[in-house]
Amino acid sequence: MNQDISPLELRHKIRSGEFTGNTSGYSKGYVQGNLCILPADWANDFLQFCQLNPRPCPVVGMSSSAGDFGILKLGEDLDIRTDIPNYRIFEGGELIKEVTDISDIWRDDLVTFVLGCSFSFEEALITDGLEIRNVSEAVNVPMYRTNIDCASAGRFSGKMVVSMRPMLPTDAIRAIQICTRFPSVHGAPIHFGDPGLVGIKDINVPEFGDAVTIRENEVPVFWACGVTPQVALEQAKPPLCITHAPGCMLVTDLPNSHLAIM
Repeated sequence: MNQDISPLELRHKIRSGEFTGNTSGYSKGYVQGNLCILPADWANDFLQFCQLNPRPCPVVGMSSSAGDFGILKLGEDLDIRTDIPNYRIFEGGELIKEVTDISDIWRDDLVTFVLGCSFSFEEALITDGLEIRNVSEAVNVPMYRTNIDCASAGRFSGKMVVSMRPMLPTDAIRAIQICTRFPSVHGAPIHFGDPGLVGIKDINVPEFGDAVTIRENEVPVFWACGVTPQVALEQAKPPLCITHAPGCMLVTDLPNSHLAIM
């Protein structure tokens, strides 16, 4: 399928079941988002958690009221129940199943949050001539749990998850300069170099996503990651939570350029 497909067309293909894969590289130029859906009585705590931890949890959109499955700000004819390739359903903090449609379990008390995704800044890095290894090797970005504490909010707390892209040190410095312009999609890297300093024991064994090649003279570069809320949700154990499966994002009509600080 043509990767330059419009966000609306891609959402329609996802809705029909024609597209079920990772969304990285598709609808270039448009914001892709991480998903978190919670009962209304958990939503305020989660919103505060995101506000206190904007690097891993940057909110780019949320439903205007409980039960609303469209977010007009983020897309025409957008249906949060059907327009993500793969959903994860958690009950009491435990992953129960993965599905491609949540229409049959939708409730009037559910609140949707869409968080900024690293796919947006990857595009800016590639445009500047930097190689993004997970893109060039056509795999999902490697992601790791760290020893970095997030700020707690109500029932939510936990360690930060990071995504990693290997680069030469000079390219890492350039990546910092570029990504600083995108605070709504994780901003600049939080660390590069020794993985052990942020609690990562084996760089070749990510907890989420896929391992990538790290070449001679390259260093691992780590960004705050939108999987962080899933770790907080595991600990908070809400009775119901719905997220995206890693790599299966909500593709919005919002241009990446609208999130850049010039």
